[in-house]
Amino acid sequence: MKNTEIKNLNIEELAQKIGSEQETLRKLQFAHQVAAIENPMKIKETRKLIARLKTELTAKTAQK
Repeated sequence: MKNTEIKNLNIEELAQKIGSEQETLRKLQFAHQVAAIENPMKIKETRKLIARLKTELTAKTAQK
């Protein structure tokens, strides 16, 4: 997801996207613990995306 796409989301959509990405992260981490996953960099990318989403959510709530 690109930064421009993140900036176009409203607060509710950001919160929903954070929840879905956190669920994806939990599933990836569990799969990686059970057996090596094909692309472990996906975990790092998902964590970075969650951080960017949370940063944008904080910025939007501070504006209101």
